[in-house]
Amino acid sequence: MIPYGLHTIDDADVESVIDVLRNQFLTQGTVVPQFEQALCVYTGAKHAVAVNSATSGLHIACLAAGVGQGDIVWTVPNSFVASANCARFCGADVDFVDINAVTRNIDVTALAEKLQIAAKHNKLPKALIVVHFAGLSCDMLNIHKLTSTYHIVLIEDAAHALGGDYLGRKIGCCQYSAMTVLSFHPVKSITTAEGGAVLTNNSAYFTKLQLFAKHGVTRDPALMQGESDGPWYYQQVELGYNYRLSDLHAALGITQLQKLEQFIAKRRLLAQCYKQKLAELPLSLPCNESYEHSAWHLYMVELTQHDRLNTYQRLHQLGIGVNVHYIPIHLQPYYQALGFKLGDFPVAEQFYQHALTLPLFPSMTEDEQRKVITVLHEVLLEARA
Repeated sequence: MIPYGLHTIDDADVESVIDVLRNQFLTQGTVVPQFEQALCVYTGAKHAVAVNSATSGLHIACLAAGVGQGDIVWTVPNSFVASANCARFCGADVDFVDINAVTRNIDVTALAEKLQIAAKHNKLPKALIVVHFAGLSCDMLNIHKLTSTYHIVLIEDAAHALGGDYLGRKIGCCQYSAMTVLSFHPVKSITTAEGGAVLTNNSAYFTKLQLFAKHGVTRDPALMQGESDGPWYYQQVELGYNYRLSDLHAALGITQLQKLEQFIAKRRLLAQCYKQKLAELPLSLPCNESYEHSAWHLYMVELTQHDRLNTYQRLHQLGIGVNVHYIPIHLQPYYQALGFKLGDFPVAEQFYQHALTLPLFPSMTEDEQRKVITVLHEVLLEARA
């Protein structure tokens, strides 16, 4: 079975983890800060807080933004549930903005219209979480212009997008946002096994992110009340969480990050090959603008003439591990219970009905991709016949 995604681990990755096991602290040593610094150097962001998952990162980003009971957070329905759940963790309400049918990212026109209506009814969101779907950046410049007008905290969910770029800068630089959240899950651009990070250029957000990720505890005298009892002393100044990343995970992240450009280059080559070899099939392919700038976490096609379930099952029978991303968040039972229903966000719903994720990962061989392309031709022609 050729999977839709797969991590790439080499001897350098293994040795980096072994070195921590043998010679260093397993947690709260020097390796996590080194990884955080490396992320800043790569993306151009001023600060990074490594955490144990992107979900944790989204949660503390909302907390740092001051999201709480009575607030509203907007995101898109075309994402994994964590993009919305993070606001619910804070006690906030969630609403969605539909996606653009071409880019599959947030529809900026729909966002502008929804903001105007929300302003009239005093229902503006405290924060907007945009999702760089499949690795392609959203139109951050125009989204920034819209949200800054209404003083909305803009958060980038870049779980798919590390290694991509936008307007000449790396995704994660936070040029147009308050914070950017990354994922290091095994199928993402790089992996720490499990892990994530939040990037920001804002020192106040950085301080809050650190506190919320580490129990709300600090050893910084500037953040304490009263005098320290001694070098062992700490104070809890916020209600925080244990979202820390271990040094073991960070060691893997450091060596993975050194190979990121290589990984992204391979992903882009694979995507270009799919574009050329699938052009004659009855499929809707990703938009052209994504081929040079996307991190290519996913290669998504839309079936235009074939039943998705039958195609999915047939491909799996033939060893092609296609997948589907994503069931729109607002159609999940939890969110249906909050009042959302089928038909609320038709573009995301339509995309889901026809979407299929093809295998794409850095270690994918020419033979493996050739097999995917050949089998896909056979299945689609067989179904048509």
